[in-house]
Amino acid sequence: IIIFGISTAIFSLIFTAYLYSIPPEQDTTLILKNKLLWINTLVLIFVTYFFYKISKDLKNNLTNKIKNNIVTVGALSYLFLFLQLILWYQIMKSGNFVDTNTYFSSFYIFTALHGIHLLGGLFFWGKVSSRIFKLDEKDYLNEENNINALSIYWLFLFIVWLVFFALMFIYNDAVIEWCKSLIA
Repeated sequence: IIIFGISTAIFSLIFTAYLYSIPPEQDTTLILKNKLLWINTLVLIFVTYFFYKISKDLKNNLTNKIKNNIVTVGALSYLFLFLQLILWYQIMKSGNFVDTNTYFSSFYIFTALHGIHLLGGLFFWGKVSSRIFKLDEKDYLNEENNINALSIYWLFLFIVWLVFFALMFIYNDAVIEWCKSLIA
């Protein structure tokens, strides 16, 4: 619970800094135009789905698919990190670095902190996975609390990502102009 509170406070500060520091001349749709951002969001949706399947299988005592689903969660999480590095590379290749302006520094800081939290989750995922792979199928239920804790942690990271993604999507020039046109 404490980690969620601290993480929420840190990410909230980053969200606030992002919203209040976008330079007026910045094209706020630039990052959203990159398909990797959308693909990464889809990858996180799949991770959340597979954690849901694992939790549901544990509740229903259907343990035959748990190993495969745990491996899938790990593979998708590493895929997310790898794609995020490629996204950073593409953004930097276009000449937008951390010190370009506050828009990009907020993006890099947020995604770096999100990635660090994901790496921390992958550390514990590795510990739980190694225990699962050492157990007989009938003993998987002994790890239910650890798996559920991991699932909640991943859900938290997914929600944080969605909030930031929504802020980037909603708080951009095109949406603001559209809203202004509705009011006028």
